Amino acid sequence: MSEGGEGRVALVTGAARGIGAATALTLARDGYDVCLFDATDPTSMGAVADGVHELGRRSAIVKGDVRSSADAERGVRIAVDQLGGLHALVCNAGITRDAVVWKMTEEAWGEVLAVNLTGCFTMVRAAVSALRAQAWGRFVAVASINGLRGKFGQANYAASKAGLIGFTKSIARELGAFGVTANVVAPGMVMTDMVKSLPEEFLSQALDDAVLGRLTEPEDVADAVAFLCSERAGSITGEVLRVDCGQYI
Repeated sequence: MSEGGEGRVALVTGAARGIGAATALTLARDGYDVCLFDATDPTSMGAVADGVHELGRRSAIVKGDVRSSADAERGVRIAVDQLGGLHALVCNAGITRDAVVWKMTEEAWGEVLAVNLTGCFTMVRAAVSALRAQAWGRFVAVASINGLRGKFGQANYAASKAGLIGFTKSIARELGAFGVTANVVAPGMVMTDMVKSLPEEFLSQALDDAVLGRLTEPEDVADAVAFLCSERAGSITGEVLRVDCGQYI
């Protein structure tokens, strides 16, 4: 069922797999045409693009690095030129380089902050003119409950996700006058292919923390993102929506 996305265009970063792929498909289900942006080979986004088309929507594929201003600007330009505009930006791209802080290298710290936080800034800066010009827009950052609570062995990741929360609240203040909302979705452990390959003890601990007795699926996060991109969320901005099956509490 549509949530009012017809005629609108979303750009999703990290769209090749996991949360990004699920988000692209859910937005397409709700009527959005979708620009798929990812650093991987474009063929890896082919299945996602096919899924968008099966839902009756159009897609564009962009191989790009969120850390690159040129790539970000090219992605926005492709969305506008090929799909007709840009109405929603979902910053989902992210990486991990885990280690306790006394073993963490400067490279591991810097790379995670560059992709997860600076990359989001780069994408927003490229998209803001299009969002402002039409006096309607949605920005959603995919953070993590670890940006709210911290996590052993993930000081860089937690810092980047906490930074996303402060960044998004600032964007909400800056763009509200232009009809643009800005919100954060903060998942817990999500059952992506990468997570499924973790040692059993890590999955077991996360499951013990989840009061709903299960772990979050990519589609759970995608549904939350799509809601925040819908007309029904028009008075919600500057908020953090946890999607974690109760891990945080």
